[in-house]
Parts: sequence; structure tokens; C-alpha cells
Amino acid sequence: MNKLNWGIVSTGRIAEQFASDMAFVSNGKMLAVAARKLEDAEEFASRFEIERAYASYQAMFDDPDIDVVYIGTPHTLHFDQARDAILAGKHVLCEKPVTISSAQCQELSKLAKSQGVFLMEAMWTYFLPAIQQAKRWVDAGRIGNLKHVKADFGYPMPYSPETRVYNKALAGGCLLDMGIYPIAIAGYFLNNVNADWYVSAEFAPNGVENDVIMLADFGGKKATLATSFQCKLNNYAYIIGDKGYIAIHDFWRAKDCSLYILEEEVEHFEDSRDSIGLNYEAQAVAEDIFAGKLESDVVTHGKSLWLQTQMENVKSLFDRN
Repeated sequence: MNKLNWGIVSTGRIAEQFASDMAFVSNGKMLAVAARKLEDAEEFASRFEIERAYASYQAMFDDPDIDVVYIGTPHTLHFDQARDAILAGKHVLCEKPVTISSAQCQELSKLAKSQGVFLMEAMWTYFLPAIQQAKRWVDAGRIGNLKHVKADFGYPMPYSPETRVYNKALAGGCLLDMGIYPIAIAGYFLNNVNADWYVSAEFAPNGVENDVIMLADFGGKKATLATSFQCKLNNYAYIIGDKGYIAIHDFWRAKDCSLYILEEEVEHFEDSRDSIGLNYEAQAVAEDIFAGKLESDVVTHGKSLWLQTQMENVKSLFDRN
């Protein structure tokens, strides 16, 4: 089987997870890693048996043997790094949020298409077998007419304005870091229609949001969503119809889902993966690139723009509390 050569931007936690899951990808291999310090790149390369280490992102982008780049840096760096990789002729898989504004998202999409390269936001949740099974149940009418989506994602994050998650200069806050997942799962099942939002938010001492409750009307279908740095939330997604519902535990990294009719569980699905789950998106990216596609059918540029727009709409309501 043909394999794409991957280059990884960053040596942080999510990059480590991605590199670990590449062991489960049959159509790609890690060839290079780039970091701000050569010693960091070399240490990362040694741990994951990566052939090449770079102290310059641009140097890796200029490597003619690299086919596709994975970007796992803080949010505010995504646009510039994805742009530079695209201009170097590389396909790009960029961590969510792919940018920090709808304008940046549109610009990246336009640039990737003009350069003839593949670009996808790394919304790995959409590719997980349990999520796709839940969608099949919905599409088959197993829960009847879809009425509600309930989803939340929160973990206590001690306040420190210098850490990435609270740093205003790095687009810190729970909405872009964790809240993107409940919004994304609502969009996945409610077909990415524009929503009318009611928002209640609380803020850390530096003004970064650390708890957000969102109620939304998706053209008659409702979503109840939440995200928090203050506390651990239930971290379930519930897809609710007039005949039944689907429960998905830890939905953003889902390994299983259950179908209920009233209180009775009538079907259960569980995958048997040994990976974290990032391999599914990496496998799909390579399949799309080999097929000559410039964007994914699962995470289209339009869906990424929808996510950006919804998060901007939510943020615009923060100051109305």
C-alpha cells in the first residue's frame, strides 16, 4: 500500500498523541517533526522513531519528501503555520479550531484550493466508529424524529493566566478549547444549520471565559450545551428523538454508544480499538489525498466555517450577561 509521509508541527501533548496513533495508520508514516528548539524535535523524533527533526517549521515545510503536515500548536498559531505549509505545497491537517475567526477560516480555504492542496480541520470525533454508528441509527429512524441534542464537556482547570488554556494572547478560554466539541456534535447531528443562541458565561479574573452554558434553536430542533474549566461536567452526548435516544459516554473520544427506547437499552455498540482514536482521521485524510480530493466529505471547509461562525455568535453574547 502507498503511504504518505507526514510531518508534525509541535512536540506538545496532542502531537504526542497523534504520533502514538500513527502506529495504527496503514497509509501513512511519520517522516519528520519540527519544534522551536532542535533538542525538543530530536527528543520527540527519538521517542517515536521519526527520521528527521527540524528546529524550523519552514525547513520542514520545504522538505520535498513531506506530503502532509499535522499542526498541533496553540490556536493562535494555526493560521500562519497552515498558510506557510500550504504555500510550500503541503497538504494540511490542522488541529481544532483550525483558525480563531471565520475570516481566517475562509482565507485558508481559498488559499488551499488555489494551491491545489488538501486542508482539513482535525475534528477527530466525527471519524470515531461510535459516533458514526450513532449517526447510522439516527439516519435509519431508530430514535424517530430528532428533537434534542444535549452535550457538555468540562474539566476543572486551575487558574493560571500564563498557561495556554487561560492565556488571552493564545485565544485561551473554555469555548475554543473544550466548547467546540459540544457545538461540533450538535452540528454533526443537526446538519450544521445556523442556530439562534442563548448564552450564559462566567469569567476568570483575566476575563477569559471559564464556564459557558449554551441553549440553541437549530431550526426547530433544540440543543443544550455546556463547557467549563470550573468543574467536571457529565461529558456525555444525548441524541434524543420522539421514539428513543442515544447516549454517548465521553463523546469527544467516544468508544461506545447505546440506543434506548424509553428506559430500555435495546442496542449497544463498542469499538475494540487500542489507539486513542486519532488514527481514524489520519487514515481518512490520506485516503482523500490519494483520491485527489481537496477537502474532506466529513469535515468540509463549510463545516469548519460553520463552527467558526457559531463560536463567534456565542462569543458575541458574552457581554450580555
